[in-house]
Amino acid sequence: KEVVNTIYERMIVQRQQLEEQILSINSQLKELPKGNFFCTRNGKHYKWYQSDGHNQTYIPKKEHKLAEQLAVKKYLSLLLEDLIHEKKAIDFYLRHHNSEVGKAEQLLRNEPEYQRLLSAYFKPMSEELIGWMKSPYDNNKKYPEMLTQKTCSGNVVRSKSEALIDMLLYTNKVPFRYECALQLGETIIYPDFTIRHPVSGEVYYWEHFGKMDNPDYCKNVSSKLQLYTSHGIIPSIQLITTYETKRNPLSAETIEKIIREYFY
Repeated sequence: KEVVNTIYERMIVQRQQLEEQILSINSQLKELPKGNFFCTRNGKHYKWYQSDGHNQTYIPKKEHKLAEQLAVKKYLSLLLEDLIHEKKAIDFYLRHHNSEVGKAEQLLRNEPEYQRLLSAYFKPMSEELIGWMKSPYDNNKKYPEMLTQKTCSGNVVRSKSEALIDMLLYTNKVPFRYECALQLGETIIYPDFTIRHPVSGEVYYWEHFGKMDNPDYCKNVSSKLQLYTSHGIIPSIQLITTYETKRNPLSAETIEKIIREYFY
């Protein structure tokens, strides 16, 4: 479930994607005919022309394939300009990036005394929900070596994306448990997050699926969602799901939007 979450890291990924697109378009342009394309309209009809920058040549309708290729070339050339402009903007951001951003998160994550002093500020309003959060529960004991990401709530989770969800639930005063046991029929599973609505107390579950570019992983995701659904826990109703691939990481903006939609 390893992902990138900071704006800086996402910009690095986006820059790489832009570079790949730029290389791909340049490669496609080399295979297309020389010259520029433009067309003029006369009533309901259009005329096609090919230009070398100095002279223009009329393209008859029987050379429709040439017109198509030149139209593709024009589109790709303009798209290339857009991508290059976008890459320059990202390069500018990366050159001026402040490596010390995220100070608030670092304070919460790395300073135990601040965690203690600020804990009351991030507590839910309901005493019953505070008690629910603090009471012991049966959690997932499998693969403890994968618990590598310490969060500002005091949990230790398995990925940066889970740490981001944990942090934003915590700082938005939404009560939750990490990997709390849930029995569905004869099967016990451990949802990433078991959540109580901060006002109504209703129970929600949040599963983050972080390897959606892995076919075997996707099969397991499908089976898990079927298990939830067969027991009346329906995605987008009681079950929140988020997804990512290496090229499309989960963002803080997405998590914030979900929290606002479901809990405020």
